[in-house]
Amino acid sequence: VFGEPDAGASPLVRLHSECLTGDVFGSARCDCGPQLREAVERLSVAEGVLLYLRQEGRGIGLYNKLDAYALQDDGLDTYAANAALGLPEDGRDYTVAAQMLGALGIGSVDLLSNNPDKERQLSALGVTVRRRVRTGVFATDHNMRYLRAKVDRTGHTIALTELAS
Repeated sequence: VFGEPDAGASPLVRLHSECLTGDVFGSARCDCGPQLREAVERLSVAEGVLLYLRQEGRGIGLYNKLDAYALQDDGLDTYAANAALGLPEDGRDYTVAAQMLGALGIGSVDLLSNNPDKERQLSALGVTVRRRVRTGVFATDHNMRYLRAKVDRTGHTIALTELAS
């Protein structure tokens, strides 16, 4: 928690799923590391909350994620690679995040995310999402296919059309 959010307010909140390859090692395959850095900067100014969730690889774990990387190298997108391994395309569950917010006395949030599933899950778990605040777009030649899959497969609000020139 950066500062103390006002009681009854809707603090800016980032639910960030662990990504060892992106957060720690700076992998260019994803946008996780840049999103985490952006969140820390924005939340420190807004006195918001960062929940770092142990859900590596969309909830499939590090070793399965590395197996999925091999399939991605053969042309599958991140979701299809997970499915080819017999795993959920996105197995993340935000129940623990809702519980943590409840423990902090936070029942309403401004959610820092491009992912509509985070909003849907939090809302279903009783957390009011007052609004979703988009993160920046951290597109590179190395992660454009990954970002396109996020937009096309799961409706992430990433403005890739502005970048495709």
